[in-house]
Amino acid sequence: MPVLRRRGFEKERAVSKIVTRSINRRDLLKVSSTAALLGAVGAAFPRGVFAEGAGPETPKATLGFIALTDSAPLIIAKEKGLYAKYGMTEVTVGKQASWGATRDNLELGSAGGGIDGAHILSPMPYLISTGKITKGNAPLPMYLLSRLNINGQCISVAGAYKGLGIGTQAAALKDAFAKAKAEGKEVKCAVTFPGGTHDLWMRYWLAANGIDPNKDVSTIVVPPPQMVANMKVNTMEAFCVGEPWNAQLVNQGIGFSALTTGELWGNHPEKAFAMRADWVDANPKAAKALLMAVQEAAQWCDKPENKEEMCSIVGGRDYFKVPVEDILGRAKGEIDYGDGRKVTDSPHIMKYWNDFASYPWPSHDLWFLTEDIRWGYLPADLDTKALVAKVNREDLWRDAAAAIGAPAAEIPTSKSRGVETFFDGKTFDPADPAAYLASLAIKAV
Repeated sequence: MPVLRRRGFEKERAVSKIVTRSINRRDLLKVSSTAALLGAVGAAFPRGVFAEGAGPETPKATLGFIALTDSAPLIIAKEKGLYAKYGMTEVTVGKQASWGATRDNLELGSAGGGIDGAHILSPMPYLISTGKITKGNAPLPMYLLSRLNINGQCISVAGAYKGLGIGTQAAALKDAFAKAKAEGKEVKCAVTFPGGTHDLWMRYWLAANGIDPNKDVSTIVVPPPQMVANMKVNTMEAFCVGEPWNAQLVNQGIGFSALTTGELWGNHPEKAFAMRADWVDANPKAAKALLMAVQEAAQWCDKPENKEEMCSIVGGRDYFKVPVEDILGRAKGEIDYGDGRKVTDSPHIMKYWNDFASYPWPSHDLWFLTEDIRWGYLPADLDTKALVAKVNREDLWRDAAAAIGAPAAEIPTSKSRGVETFFDGKTFDPADPAAYLASLAIKAV
């Protein structure tokens, strides 16, 4: 399959009628029956989510997802009837071909045949809000409503590099890449979208091992479902993506996982649930209902007894169309790296709710913006804290979490998780992003 080269950011674009009549005995019986039905429906909504006559402004929302396991909360909320439970009875969850397509469809909005919100790479709502990746660079305000998961991605390497002891430490890979380049080969490392999470994990790992992602390799963009096929025909040396594609690579004997991204940064933030700001502003109760459904789905996804059913649902024909065995193992924390290493209870398992996985820490978004500045995707003079305050709607997350009865212990009391530490010893203090940026030897700025 052809591969899209990265040239900056991707350029492809993809009332009611009132009827009056006299009331007779039959009408009164109908009214009594209807009242009884409404009473039963009201009893099905826990803790009086919405006051009488104050339900969601609309029952409709069009959401998008990419075939990655971290989209599960959006899918499970649909399949388990959780959107409908909270009054959102006409929610569509549709597959997107790539992150570029997700962006394009968010620009269109459902009124234009696109989508209102999506499972998305956490930095993308910011890149869209600032107009850095939109058509004509026109800003499209977005709200980041929730994180969808922590951990669960991998950096995978072609089978030709097995036996070099490549993991988080990859000095041997640096030498191998240099040798290949000296022989005239273009060394390619694939990511899913410029400035997105997979791009940032790949760049961090390469740079920490002395490999300049802008000079020593070519960084190319490949949609997640196409990663394995491209590796199979020797298109790239490495890629970073979520599951099930790393496991599928191993299962097909094509390559191996050098590391899980949780080894790079423990319990790191990954995907997000984001929506167009104009949709949320026009439909605040509907947005809250969607959030409640997604949060409840996240709780369901994190229960061990639900893992097999979850993988069966997302792997089905309506969603990923991949064998369940390509999803289930790693979803349970069982990782065959493909190079002889195997673990059965990985501490870096993907989490959807546990350990505050669903809460969109503003401090984490600050790191994403700092890294996008590091690599030239955003200007160095950007007021990152002001932008995070505008896009990150952790306040809505808290309202929704309280409405579904989440225990107080599962709702953070702070907007910052504090100082974060990476595998190479570097630390990020949200109170001083500039110091972190200055400490990095390899960067574009």
